[in-house]
Amino acid sequence: MDRYERILTLHRMLKSAHYPIPLPRLLGELECSRATLYRDVAFLRDALGAPIESAGGDSAAFRYALGEGERFELPGLWLTSDELAALLALNELMGRSGPGVLAGALAPFKARIEGLLTDQGSGTALPLERIRVIPWGERRLDQQVFRTVAGAVLRRRQLRFRYRARTTNADSHRTVSPQRLTHYRDNWYLDVWDHDREALRSFAVDRIAEAQALEQPAIDVSEGDLNDLLASSYGIFAGKPKAWATLRFSAHAARWVADEHWHSQQKGEWLPDGRYELKVPYSNSKELLMDVLKYGPDAEVVAPMSLREEMKILLQLALGGYQ
Repeated sequence: MDRYERILTLHRMLKSAHYPIPLPRLLGELECSRATLYRDVAFLRDALGAPIESAGGDSAAFRYALGEGERFELPGLWLTSDELAALLALNELMGRSGPGVLAGALAPFKARIEGLLTDQGSGTALPLERIRVIPWGERRLDQQVFRTVAGAVLRRRQLRFRYRARTTNADSHRTVSPQRLTHYRDNWYLDVWDHDREALRSFAVDRIAEAQALEQPAIDVSEGDLNDLLASSYGIFAGKPKAWATLRFSAHAARWVADEHWHSQQKGEWLPDGRYELKVPYSNSKELLMDVLKYGPDAEVVAPMSLREEMKILLQLALGGYQ
């Protein structure tokens, strides 16, 4: 690994360690020589201000000083792209959230984020205005409803609301135990235990109206059960996978698709002719087909046959609009 990766790994190991880490273990984890490790430790301590304590000799070991180590973080310049994206997304989310329970819950993170995104060498804030986070497909949200829903989730109270399904436009009244809020593709979804239907369900928060938090405590469902039903299939649609979709992309589109994350269990392979084949589990085909359609002639649904036929029908209907 390069120096950047070593510094990040060393920081995370020292940050999470309850006891001094022996030198041999650090050398093995960082895959470097003793001299290189000591140079990295010196840089982390002297240039970045890490509160490193060490014991010398044959039993050399390193740790962060108690108290100071818990507060120390690497400056924003040393964040990975994933960490930077997460911090910026959270910062953006706080900026867009109106006053309420969620804003209150996120408020303690604001100073923390500002500290992480500051050049600790000079103490000046990094120019975050030069990094953009662009919302896409965000739907209008009733902020009062959102505050009620978020409050019920965080305070673990049952919730009653009216829901208008987007597919049928039909109204229904639900009494639920809210489990978690999910922010997916710039929109909010509420995972719940539906008391009337005695099943797990997921609702788009922008379709919820007349939300009312109840005094009764919410029934908790284990995270494993939530993920099995609500996170094991492709996209936001709930349900255990009923099949695996096999998708094939042209050599041109493959340069993008091969680097994309579609699902935690996806399987991909390059074909001899330069095309790329991707397999993902799905329950409801709607969102999957919409995502395949955006690739136009560069994408083909190979299997199962029922999914392939469904795609053919969608393409024929779309073509019919141009006749």
